[in-house]
Amino acid sequence: MRKLTLLIERNVLMTLIILLWLKSVIISFTTFQLPLYSWFDIMVVFINPIGIIMIMFGISFLWRKRLSPLMLFIIYLLLLGLLYANVLYYRFYIDFVTVSVLLQLNNVGGLGPSTVELFSPLDTLLFVDVAVIGYVIFKMNRKKNHPVVPNKKRYAFTGVGLLVFTLAIALIQNPFLLQTDYDREELVKSLGLYNYQLINIANGVKSPVMKAFADEADVKEVQSYIQGKEEKDSFQEFGIAKGKNVVFISLESTQNFVVNQKVNGKEITPFLNELIQDSFYFNNIYDQAAQGKTSDAEFMINTGLYPLPSGSVFVRRPNNEFQSLPHILREANGYTAAAFHGNDASFWNRDDMYQSLGFDRFFSKKDYHVTEENSVNYGLKDIPFFEQSMEKLLHLSEPYMASFLTLTNHFPFLLEEEDQSISPANTSVGVVNRYVTTVRYEDEALKRFFELVKEKDMYEDTVFVIYGDHYGISQKYEAGVYELLGQEDTEMSHLELQKVPVIIHVPGQEGKKIETVGGTIDIHATVSELMGVRDKEQINFSRNLFTRGNEAPVVFRDGSIVTGKYAYVNGRCYDKHKQQVVKSNTCTDYLETARNELYASDQIILGDLFRFIGK
Repeated sequence: MRKLTLLIERNVLMTLIILLWLKSVIISFTTFQLPLYSWFDIMVVFINPIGIIMIMFGISFLWRKRLSPLMLFIIYLLLLGLLYANVLYYRFYIDFVTVSVLLQLNNVGGLGPSTVELFSPLDTLLFVDVAVIGYVIFKMNRKKNHPVVPNKKRYAFTGVGLLVFTLAIALIQNPFLLQTDYDREELVKSLGLYNYQLINIANGVKSPVMKAFADEADVKEVQSYIQGKEEKDSFQEFGIAKGKNVVFISLESTQNFVVNQKVNGKEITPFLNELIQDSFYFNNIYDQAAQGKTSDAEFMINTGLYPLPSGSVFVRRPNNEFQSLPHILREANGYTAAAFHGNDASFWNRDDMYQSLGFDRFFSKKDYHVTEENSVNYGLKDIPFFEQSMEKLLHLSEPYMASFLTLTNHFPFLLEEEDQSISPANTSVGVVNRYVTTVRYEDEALKRFFELVKEKDMYEDTVFVIYGDHYGISQKYEAGVYELLGQEDTEMSHLELQKVPVIIHVPGQEGKKIETVGGTIDIHATVSELMGVRDKEQINFSRNLFTRGNEAPVVFRDGSIVTGKYAYVNGRCYDKHKQQVVKSNTCTDYLETARNELYASDQIILGDLFRFIGK
C-alpha cells in the first residue's frame, strides 16, 4: 500500500488522466452501444478521450507553478460524475445527457422513483479507486506536497494536438458530423463523451442568439422548402370529422407490439383489439419523440414540427408563437381546447406551454381528487382519471378539442395486485413482465372512458384519436420482449419495436387498417384534414397518413430515417425486407431530406419564426 501511495504521489496528474481515460474507454465499449464496425472505429474510441481529459486537468495549473492535488481531485470527481450520469441516463433512454436535460432533470421520467432499476453491482468498480486517491490527496495536502507543474508548452501541445487530431479524423470520416450535432451516438463515437459535451454546451449558448437574429427572411426560406413537399390534393375521407368534437388520448409508453398480442392465452389489449375493427388503424407508425418524451409527442401532434435535438420545446421555448391545432381549429370552426392530466401542472412546464399552444383550459392534478389509494408512480391512476374527467368534459363549450394524458403505464410499471386484470408475463425480464399488467390496466381505463362517453350521449359527435406517445421498453430490457414475441434480437427487430399504435375512431365510419409508413409527427396533418382543414396552408413537416407515400422518409431526431423499403440506423443503410446492409449511398437522398427538415424545424423553433407570420 505504501509503495502504491508513493507512486500516486509522484505521478498524481498522470494517474488521474490514465484512470479517467481507462474508465471512459471501458464504458464506451461495455455500456454505450456505439456503432463500431471496424478496427478503425475501435482505435478512434481509444484515442478520442485523451486530449480533452488532458486539457480539462491542465486548466487547474494554467497560471500556477505547482500542481494543486485537491483541485486535480475535484476535476477528477466532476468528470467521473458526468461519466456516470451518462451511464445511468443511457441505460434507460439509449441517449446521452445534455445541458437541457440537466436543467429539466425534475421532468426526466425513469430517473426518479425508478433509478434503482438502472443500477448495476458492477458500477462500484467505477468508484473503487476514489477512496484510495482521496486518501493520497489528503496526505499530500496535509504535507503541502505540491509537485512541480509539468512543462506547460509540451503538455499543451500534446493535449491540443490530440484534440485537433481527434476532430480531424472525425470530420474526414463524416464531413456532416458537426452539422448533424443531434446524432449523439455518432458524436460520442467519433469525438468521445467529453468532447461531445463541449459541443452540446456550445449549441446551448448558440440557441438563444438564433432568436435575436431571426427575421422575416428566415420564414421565407422555410416556407420555400416546405412548399416543395409533394402531397396528394385530396382523399375521400377529407372533412368527415368536420364540426365534431375531437378527443386525443395519449397512451403512456405504449408500443404497437401489444396490440393483438396474447400472454398465457389472454389478450393484453382486448378493448383496443375490438376498437380497431371499427377504426382507422395505422400499424406502421414510428415513435419520433426525443428527450422530451411525452411532451415531444404532444408537440409534434399539435404543431407538426420536430422535437428539439436537446431537451424539450415545452421547457426551452414555452413562450414561442405556434401554428398549433387549438389555434387552427379555433380559427377554422370556433373550437375551444382543453387538456387533462393527473399530474402537477408544472410537470414538463405544461402550464406555460399549453397557453402558447392555444389551450383555453388545463385540468391538472389540483383539479382532481388524488389520494394515495387512487394514484401510482407519476400521478392519478387512469380509471379514476377518466371517471373524474367526465364532468369537466361535459361542461366544455362545443365544438371542442380535448387532450387526455394517461399515466399508469409508466416505467417502472408498478401496479397493485387488485388493479391487475392479467397475470404478469413470464419472461426473464421483470420490467417486461410488469409492463403487460400496466398496459392491460390502461386498456381497461380506455374501455371505461368509452362507456362513460356513451352514457353521457357524447359518443356520436366525437372523433377519437388514440396514440402511443413513445416506447415503454427501452433497449436495455428488449430481450424480454423478444422472448415474449419469439423473435431474434436484430437491428431490424429493434426498429420494429419503435412502432406505436395510432387509432382514429370516427363513429359510423367503417374500420380500415392503413399500412402507410409514418411517424408521430404525421398525426397532425392527418387529423387536420379529417377535420376539414387543408394542412398545406400551414408551415409544418407533417404528412397526411391517408395520402403519404412510403418513399417519403420518416425522420428521427438523431438523423436516422426509415421508409417503406429502407432504414438508416446506427450509421448503416438497411434493406428492411431482406434485413441486409446495403450500400450507404442508397440512403443518401433520404439523409439529406432528414438534415434539411430537422434544420428547418429547429430554425422555426429556436428563431420563434411564427411571430413574423402575418406581420
